[in-house]
Amino acid sequence: MTVAAVVRQRTGREALRRLYRSRTGEGRALGELLGGRLEGVSQGAWITTDAGGRFLDCGGLGIPLTGARHPTVLRHVREQLEHRPVASGHCPEPQSALAADALLSVAPPGLERVHFTGSAVQALTPAARMARARGRTRLVSLTGSRHGLLLDELTPGDSSTVPYGDAAALRRVLADAAGRACVFVEPLQDEAGVALPPPGRLRAVAALCREYGALLALDETATGLGRLGAWWGAGIEEVAPDLLVVGGALGAGVVPLAAVVATAGVSAAFDHAPCPDPYPCSGAPLAMAAARGALAALREDNLVGRARVLGEEILRVGGRIVRGHYGPEVREVRGRGLLLGIEFTGPKAATGLLIELVRRGVITGRAPRAPHVLRLAPPAVLTRADLDHLYEALDRSCRARAGRRRRR
Repeated sequence: MTVAAVVRQRTGREALRRLYRSRTGEGRALGELLGGRLEGVSQGAWITTDAGGRFLDCGGLGIPLTGARHPTVLRHVREQLEHRPVASGHCPEPQSALAADALLSVAPPGLERVHFTGSAVQALTPAARMARARGRTRLVSLTGSRHGLLLDELTPGDSSTVPYGDAAALRRVLADAAGRACVFVEPLQDEAGVALPPPGRLRAVAALCREYGALLALDETATGLGRLGAWWGAGIEEVAPDLLVVGGALGAGVVPLAAVVATAGVSAAFDHAPCPDPYPCSGAPLAMAAARGALAALREDNLVGRARVLGEEILRVGGRIVRGHYGPEVREVRGRGLLLGIEFTGPKAATGLLIELVRRGVITGRAPRAPHVLRLAPPAVLTRADLDHLYEALDRSCRARAGRRRRR
């Protein structure tokens, strides 16, 4: 068999499906849900499969506000690809400096240093090490947070978990570890079901940290870079963290990238180290170009403000549609910016609606720690036609589910 024949055989649809099932450790749920289709092309808010089907991505795996293949991001990456895609590591990397400066220009006040990593999970390691280097050896997280268990796995040591929203419990832990704690907190807990804290909660946590000499580390993996209709969740309550974890949106869905942003004091122990984590430093020129492109696109297209406006509309219109069909089965429709959640009385309703939406060309997701919550996190590049498609699919999907419930 010729090489060309082997390639054709291996790249056929059925052959690729077999390879995916037999050669990768990836989950199959979404692939089976999409009828075994393979992803072909992504552009903006849309995914096109090998069979020609089109899906509006309103909850895929970390789609950034810029959507897929934003032209500004691609322009930056292509220019860098033609110039110098890989750094030698022997000299200072200018693209790292430019990307760090661009990120700091929109970061919360007081943050002065950027340490790039390949993913948000990797970023937790240097964040925890920076805190411990400053004598904050007790790492404190809140129940329901995406980073809680990861902190224990990545950086074994002294750690505590405090019930979400229990200010008294947090005070007790910080008092017990006065001057040697670091609190990791999310402005909004997306994995716990898009859990919105009451106004002032983040400021109260920051005040307790100041009172007991603890560092404040904000995990803005899901909420940062405009997702909440503001550059950062920290900015909504005017909180100044000591550490900030930035997620994959920094790479605009083009290059895997994340970062830890820190004050000069917290970062000092690592400023002259080769790299503060055990993974290869992600100051690769292509990744840095993607970051610069992402930040430029967010600014030029006013995607942060657009996330706020679109989120308010989807919350209002989508909420009305869902409540109209499901009635008391919907506990709450909530969210901020373009991170929204529909909470049902049980997981069956959330799963059923998710399946119906896929059948009508819309991808959503369920909150990992709250399967009764359907989560929507679309990009901010949605057009009016995209919104109309979403509302029509939502209405028809809810109607279909309601009809099945009545026939039982």
